[in-house]
Amino acid sequence: MTDIDVELTVDRRDDGIVVATLNRPDKLNALTDGLFRDLARLQAELAEDSSVRALILTGAGRGFCAGLDLDLAERLPGMTAVDFLATQERWAASIVGFHRLSVPVIAAISGPAAGAGFALALAADIRIVSRSARFNAAFVRVGLSAGDCGASWFLPRIVGHGRAAEILLTGRFVPSDEALAIGLVSDVVDDGAQLDRAIEVAAAIRANSPFGMRMTKQILASAPTSLEAALAVENRTQVLATRTSDMAEAVSAFREKRTPRFENA
Repeated sequence: MTDIDVELTVDRRDDGIVVATLNRPDKLNALTDGLFRDLARLQAELAEDSSVRALILTGAGRGFCAGLDLDLAERLPGMTAVDFLATQERWAASIVGFHRLSVPVIAAISGPAAGAGFALALAADIRIVSRSARFNAAFVRVGLSAGDCGASWFLPRIVGHGRAAEILLTGRFVPSDEALAIGLVSDVVDDGAQLDRAIEVAAAIRANSPFGMRMTKQILASAPTSLEAALAVENRTQVLATRTSDMAEAVSAFREKRTPRFENA
């Protein structure tokens, strides 16, 4: 994997787990134009790397991501609508791209996840947070729509329409205990333990076959509109999975009471 700019540090572990850290702790990891580009570049690299089994997104310091950098936000009113639309589309693509990755994405969150940082957390498949974590749709509190970078699509599907509407329309902060209660996050741990817990979950994912994980995420991401559509996708993926050598290896390992050796083939 090529080096990523200092605003995004990437640790590629030997076990196929990649940890990407937003690295602007003095700014609560607020997003710059360059950081948006780095996120998109990271996605492109991971999409071409079959050895990667899971990605963990986290933030340096005491916050996950405070959203758009204020210095950048102050320049937006001076842009033409045409120019800003192109920029907004590029920024949004760099966030929702994590939802579209074939590998599972886990967000390990402490402190604020606000605005586009909230959307980044929502784009992950799994969210593991520390007790200090809190979420809000900051845009609505600065004269903009709360729907940004996919938030209006992700949040209702995670917590339901009514709860999502209240969170998006008020712009209030959702603390970690409430986030767990409404299903916004899957786990709350002590401050400082969120990354270790995320690595544990990534390791549990890694124990399964790469193809099976890719197909499972594809089903979840496709959001079928009916039971029949869901069954059609599920049936196709099950047939495809039986064509892999990893499926035969999994059955043999189960019978022989040993750990399977998957080759992603």
